[in-house]
Amino acid sequence: MNIDWVAFIADALKMATPLVFAALAALITRQAGMFNMGVEGMILCSALGSVVFAHFGGSVWVGLLGGILIGLVTGMIIAFSSLTGKTDLYLTCIAFNLMAAGGTVFVMYLLTGDKSSTAGSLRSYQIPNIDIPLIKDIPVLGRIVSGQSLLTYLAVLSVFLVWFLLKKTRIGLRIRAVGENPSAAESVGISVPKIGYISFAFCGIFAGLSGAFLSMSWVTFFMKNMVNGRGYIGLSAQNMAGGAPVGSALASLLFGFADSLSITLKNQTTFPTEFLNMIPYLATILAIIITSVIAINKRRRIEKGTAKAAAEE
Repeated sequence: MNIDWVAFIADALKMATPLVFAALAALITRQAGMFNMGVEGMILCSALGSVVFAHFGGSVWVGLLGGILIGLVTGMIIAFSSLTGKTDLYLTCIAFNLMAAGGTVFVMYLLTGDKSSTAGSLRSYQIPNIDIPLIKDIPVLGRIVSGQSLLTYLAVLSVFLVWFLLKKTRIGLRIRAVGENPSAAESVGISVPKIGYISFAFCGIFAGLSGAFLSMSWVTFFMKNMVNGRGYIGLSAQNMAGGAPVGSALASLLFGFADSLSITLKNQTTFPTEFLNMIPYLATILAIIITSVIAINKRRRIEKGTAKAAAEE
């Protein structure tokens, strides 16, 4: 089995892109104290929206903006149900994901008469790849870093933008305050529902970017259930990192490597496809187990240290 490791790493970066956006989407609502499992359905709706807007708008940029718009709308639907309608957020997200899985197929069928994909029915557009001057000419690094999708570079930039938003801005401080103690935040005049809506708006933007990447960069069409659990993997990535933007991106990159490994093995081995499809999700489960064990051991050491200090007093 001959593996082109440079191409493998470049593909891993590509595979990690939608996961980074999904992790950032989930991270912002988590910082506001809400565990948004609806990211999966939001990305799926945005992926279809990107293709539809691009086809009827006649432009890849219209498609990208359309995907972001759909992400915003779906985020507001979940926010309105939970914050204003007072529904249970977890049940709302589960219902929304189920609705998105069936609803996207229904809309696709109305537009194309096909229930599997939009390929051949709606005009395909692709978000451009960017060659970085100077870096593209470096033998190994150029093949890995240069020539990636515009959204891959935006994903990297977004990690630091989200860090800056949460740590260095007034709205970020309020989001974290509401997430840590909503009652205390409300007592100093912070509107908890307003902050919730704002966090879901940011979540919708990143979910829209993730969906646009899947249907306009990873491939150039929409197909049934194409998100394939990436929203949940993004949730796991930010959970592993404890809600830290950089850590969430690194965890997403780990899962991107697992996804790239799965595809490489499919092309170069005779392993059963069903087994190889499990690799990204198996890696997610193992990573969660490892981080949970580390967190538990750390907590136990802290508790033992506290108990020992109390006994000495």
